[in-house]
Amino acid sequence: MPPLRDRYGASPLHLLLVLCSFALALYAGLRLLKGDPVGVALWFVGAALLHDLVLLPLYTLTDRALQLLLPAPDRRRPPANGGRVNYVRIPGLVSLLLLLVWYPLILRRVPGYQVSTGLSAGSFLGHWLLITAALFAASGLCLLTAMARESRKTRRTRRIRRRKPAERKR
Repeated sequence: MPPLRDRYGASPLHLLLVLCSFALALYAGLRLLKGDPVGVALWFVGAALLHDLVLLPLYTLTDRALQLLLPAPDRRRPPANGGRVNYVRIPGLVSLLLLLVWYPLILRRVPGYQVSTGLSAGSFLGHWLLITAALFAASGLCLLTAMARESRKTRRTRRIRRRKPAERKR
């Protein structure tokens, strides 16, 4: 009988973690369905339809537009990782994820927040905007660094090509 790793394809720890995550999802699903199963089912179907019919075409078109605006440096051989577009994709994704998680506080949709916590809900929008600006600024610096390295590499390659064949053998 072959070992578990050969049959399963991963370590036993991986299998244990996957089974635990399934158990946790089952527990959460049972707790959700205990209160209002029809409401939960409607929410789930509505979220799937919203994603598939509205959000997926929207972010696909946005990504295509970004690819046209920020083309890969070498059109004959585009990079596998998306090239320069990822310098916009990643901070945008992180910013939208933060907005998704904290939108009630960012949009001031939590009545009684200050009474319950003693903290002002007015600062969340400013903080989210600052984090978003910092993410895009850091991404811009990374892009400039990558472009400088690419430029140095291109200049070095051109110098080598300009040399005479006898000089290249050295």
